[in-house]
Amino acid sequence: MKTPSLTRFAWLSIAAALATMALKTVAYWLTGSVGLLSDAMESLVNLAGAFMALAMLTVAARPPDEDHPHGHGKAEYFSAGAEGALIVIAAVAIAVAAIDRLLHPRPLEQVGLGLAVSVVASLLNLGVALVLLRAARTHRSATLQANAHHLLTDVWTSAGVVVGVIAVAMTGWLVLDPLIAIAVAVNIVVAGARILRNSVAGLMDAALPPSDLKLLRDLLDRYAADGIEYHALRTRQSGARRFVSLHVLVPPEWSVQQGHDLLERIEADIRRALPPVTVDTHLEPLGDPAALADQELHRHD
Repeated sequence: MKTPSLTRFAWLSIAAALATMALKTVAYWLTGSVGLLSDAMESLVNLAGAFMALAMLTVAARPPDEDHPHGHGKAEYFSAGAEGALIVIAAVAIAVAAIDRLLHPRPLEQVGLGLAVSVVASLLNLGVALVLLRAARTHRSATLQANAHHLLTDVWTSAGVVVGVIAVAMTGWLVLDPLIAIAVAVNIVVAGARILRNSVAGLMDAALPPSDLKLLRDLLDRYAADGIEYHALRTRQSGARRFVSLHVLVPPEWSVQQGHDLLERIEADIRRALPPVTVDTHLEPLGDPAALADQELHRHD
């Protein structure tokens, strides 16, 4: 079932966040690097985001009810949006710590051991991120996708920090440590903004991506080649579920049964091509002026 499957991935993310936060904090204590401190602070955001993901995945998996006839899938976008906001907040905190260290430089200690601990944490994050990304694509989960991309950003962030600490150890230029941390903060803001943008698009009922729309139009065009027409095609996505509605125009001499059978075939084809999907169709006669008026996105009263 969907609920245990996706919440299992959320628990994996929580475990990874706890482990990497502990490892990176140890790395900071060993070295005194503000860059490694920024890395540890982002892991704290990872943990908060993972708990939010767990809560929203649980809500999104609930079946439709009287108050939510279209299901609860949009809860996933709240999780993605919250994680994006947390990322931006973490970036501000990192920048503040980096600026303070830029004004008050401090030599690094036990660099080798500290970096080794940080690398282990990064490899752990990378493994979990790849697992989450694969699950997000399989289940079309906005929450897992946001969580996976956040972890991947964390991996690149850690790589930058490690390079910065090594550069400080080799050159003795203490200013490189806070400068790397500031660069990390900027990178995190970019990642957070991207996650927020995707979350807003889902909440605003944006159309399905171009690849899905092309598949859908190619499928419908096969029917159009037999003299059937369609218009008023509308699509949106709510969490993992897609929603498709369209008007199908058939010859006016057709019986109700013929039209019904055609719609059943079209809906079945769409469900096979774009699972999971809810399909709504409306049958109209070709040449009817009222049917032609329905080509607009909104009907005019």
